[in-house]
Amino acid sequence: MKFTAIVLLCASFTAKSTYSFAFTPKFTTIAFQNRHGEDANYHSHSHSHSHSHSALSMSGKYGKDTAAELPPFETLEEYTNYLMEASALPQGFSVGSAVGKFIPEEAPSMGSLPIKGTIIHLTDGPTDSWAAVFTQNKFPGSPIYVGRSRLSSGKPIQTIVINNKVSNVCSGGDGIANSELVCEAVASALDLEGGATSVLPSSTGVIGWRLPAKELAESVVPGAIKDLQSESAFNAARDIMTTDRYPKLRSKTLSNGARIIGIAKGAGMIEPNMATMLSYIMTDADVPKDKLQSMLSEAVNVSFNSISVDGDESTSDTTVILSSNKVQMNSDSDDDLKEFQAALEEISQGLAADLVRNGEGTGHVMKVNVSNFPGTDHEARRLGRHIVNSPLFKCAVSGNDPNTGRLAGAIGSFMGKFKPEEDLSEVVMTLGERTIFSKGKFVLEGDDVERELSDHMMDAQQNEVEEFPSHQKCVMIGVDFMHGDASATVFGSDLTKEYVAVNADYRSK
Repeated sequence: MKFTAIVLLCASFTAKSTYSFAFTPKFTTIAFQNRHGEDANYHSHSHSHSHSHSALSMSGKYGKDTAAELPPFETLEEYTNYLMEASALPQGFSVGSAVGKFIPEEAPSMGSLPIKGTIIHLTDGPTDSWAAVFTQNKFPGSPIYVGRSRLSSGKPIQTIVINNKVSNVCSGGDGIANSELVCEAVASALDLEGGATSVLPSSTGVIGWRLPAKELAESVVPGAIKDLQSESAFNAARDIMTTDRYPKLRSKTLSNGARIIGIAKGAGMIEPNMATMLSYIMTDADVPKDKLQSMLSEAVNVSFNSISVDGDESTSDTTVILSSNKVQMNSDSDDDLKEFQAALEEISQGLAADLVRNGEGTGHVMKVNVSNFPGTDHEARRLGRHIVNSPLFKCAVSGNDPNTGRLAGAIGSFMGKFKPEEDLSEVVMTLGERTIFSKGKFVLEGDDVERELSDHMMDAQQNEVEEFPSHQKCVMIGVDFMHGDASATVFGSDLTKEYVAVNADYRSK
């Protein structure tokens, strides 16, 4: 049998939680200590390098779907079980994981660091039905150059190789050759008929470090291949994490039985532009190749391009969707494709919101609704991102301080730079359910209003080091221009001391 795979090669590190993975047979608990020394656990399935995977053979255990808005959770175990129950892989896919070590050439005094690999595997051969979007950062990683070439060639993809910890961006040596070396190792190990050119590389992590290609090729790739199972995507969602505090997974089953499931990682350096951090969407729906790219681009624009944690666009952002084509779509009607597009957008928007809530040091999620904007949806989205990226406003939200002048200042700054001729006399701003600005003036009289606004922020607050999302509440911000046709919804993060702590020692984690 020829194998097709997506290989995710990822560092098993996080500034939030330093994981120590134990690869033991059958159902096991993975224990770790977070950055504050507190014990936490993730329930995991078999990581033995046999093919029995007895714990994952429980038919039907993972066949549910995630809700468009996740419910509240009281414990890590409750959240983990929820994702597990919704983690069934589409037909024709399997996943596996392995771990290795490397010593960075640029910083050998740091010693041996962990690096982890995860394989998402198409069991019946390569697929023409795949699409991708990549970062538009002008200093992209070497894998981005390779990926763009693979995409433009139009050839089938059999494997995607992704590593965390090292982004392979502007590093010493030949970054493209290092990426291709790993691609060749994967193609050889899986006997891929298309060779290395059927492998798509992707990297994220420390910028400037050389890719440990030899270690990945000789240690991680073979181990991940041996660990394949075809039941649950949860392990893949968990094993691609870096500074993430918890896994992110969304799924949806269509009326014709086709299934879509997406996983994503990313917690910092998040303000995407035509791509996301690292996100992988798998489906067995037989969607025409010529439709898939436009569908993915549309979904990304209303999801991953509408979030920001810290305003920094990564050099390595990648989103990929691929299909095993196991479930036929109705060619005589557009209904199946419309349902698929809606499901793809729901999954993408869910993952995007999860990424912000899971952001490095995030204590509040801001949801900005821009309506009746005098311009394009793209411009409305830019305004929303400008608001959530304002350091002053982010700090005010972090402190539950309804300093609404900072919101008005951010809006006025954007409009002054990009829409200086627009009339803002009708603009209405809201915070929570309260109108705070109308007809050019604030509406904030009295301590009761101050208390109401502060209470709204406090109600949306979350523990910035918590290992699961306890709720889905947001600081709700509305900006209505009253005389335009464009709109956008943008999610953003506040700015906390924990964010600074995480990024002050990122490389050593």
